[in-house]
Amino acid sequence: MTHAPRTCDTAPDLVNFNFPFPHLKEALKRKRKIKIVAIGSSSTAGEGHIVPYPCRLELALRDRFHGSMIDVLNRGIGGQEAPSELSRFEPDVIDEMPALVIWQVGTNAVFRLKEFNFDDVEASIATGLDWLVGLPIDVVLMDLQYTTGVIEPDIKFAEDMVSRISTVAANARVNVFRRFALMKRWSVDGHVPMSELIDPTDGDKLHMSDWATNCMTQALFGAIKQKLETEGIT
Repeated sequence: MTHAPRTCDTAPDLVNFNFPFPHLKEALKRKRKIKIVAIGSSSTAGEGHIVPYPCRLELALRDRFHGSMIDVLNRGIGGQEAPSELSRFEPDVIDEMPALVIWQVGTNAVFRLKEFNFDDVEASIATGLDWLVGLPIDVVLMDLQYTTGVIEPDIKFAEDMVSRISTVAANARVNVFRRFALMKRWSVDGHVPMSELIDPTDGDKLHMSDWATNCMTQALFGAIKQKLETEGIT
């Protein structure tokens, strides 16, 4: 018997954005070619056979906004964290002159606790946001994935980093895509087995499965679309 695909709960009550996208909105109104930069670590770059979210998001945005050629540039490098990502902001992000930047942070700080100081990571995120918000660029921070490699051995470290990301974003008045809360809802409330959230080929149990990556992308796309529609982009 063939099983039906698992339903994707995009949880708009968790992930919808608080702040507008003035620069992306203006670009959609006035430009044919629009750039979005996705910067982060391996869940941005892609790992193994799983198609990463930037590719999926690009297709969804192009399908929705037919009048624009939207390119989502993948600037992920596996294993990096905010301090090293900050060092390549100028060539990989700012020089591209994107309308929107999606910055995925915090995962490696938790997964490799002995290598990172949370205060340093938080300070790097704050510095990066300070650079970006002074430019004609909208920003979304994406927080951690809820996978075994992130929440074990003690979920308190992941929760601490999630809280820090939320605070820094609020101070800079930029949106947060609450990936950790979204995936936690799938697991805890939706009873999706952790084995279905994790790439089965990943021995570290860190990276997201194809289903989780696809569903997360749908949620991110939905949050962007909903905010733009409330701002009059139809």
